[in-house]
Amino acid sequence: MAYNVENWLTMDRYVERKNLKGAPKPDSEKAAAIALMARHSPDIIGLCEIGTAEDLAEVQEKLKAAGLDLPHLHYTGGSDAVRHLGILSRFPITATAKPAVVDYQLDGKAHSIGRGILDATITVRAKSYRFIGVHLKSKRETDVGDQAAMRLNEARLLRRHIDSLFATDADARLVVYGDLNDTRATPAIKAITGKFNAPTYLTAIPAQDSAKTAWTHHWAINDIYSRIDFIMVSPALKPEVDFPAAKIIDDADWSQASDHRAILAIFR
Repeated sequence: MAYNVENWLTMDRYVERKNLKGAPKPDSEKAAAIALMARHSPDIIGLCEIGTAEDLAEVQEKLKAAGLDLPHLHYTGGSDAVRHLGILSRFPITATAKPAVVDYQLDGKAHSIGRGILDATITVRAKSYRFIGVHLKSKRETDVGDQAAMRLNEARLLRRHIDSLFATDADARLVVYGDLNDTRATPAIKAITGKFNAPTYLTAIPAQDSAKTAWTHHWAINDIYSRIDFIMVSPALKPEVDFPAAKIIDDADWSQASDHRAILAIFR
């Protein structure tokens, strides 16, 4: 499962018509997110918008209390001091790694990838899977640079890391996932997937909800529904994907948990 749990962290919030300083994610939202994840019982969950390592541990503990025990975890981040990446697994995490390059230049200014790149190898029944998680720059404007250009540069850093893995192992079994904050035809997504039909091309697993729609995020302030969350696989792993089983989770309580809908993929 790939899931942006929407600000499972401490921040200033507007809750029930009140401005709150330094507030955690509301308990009702936490409960809805935990119930959704536990209900679908994935073996591995890649999470976006986690605050501290303690926040990730809290997710793990609440899932266990709800009947979903994922005892193995990895937590990482980038230059963003608030939002991080985490992965929880039923199976052992046998290795972790960091990308060699995390910085880029934009308009003569130095930048670093905001939420980092998560790289965790998980061994499942004698098979090795390398999970690469990411949460690219949001579409929200910033005074430090053009948001689309920043996202494209982060996507290129991700692809650079992926290419380094292929250079070491042409048959790398990669699962690349996360909140990419862009849609399929954009330069950022094309930079990540690579050239179509190339030996290193990443296939985005198609997924739909129960109504046969494919959006994963609702940007409420602009009333925009879009597919910006993805799970992609390398050629070596593609034959093991149960494509018909993949789905976008549209449980009745999804919007109580997050502004994103989780994606579930099944590997045979």
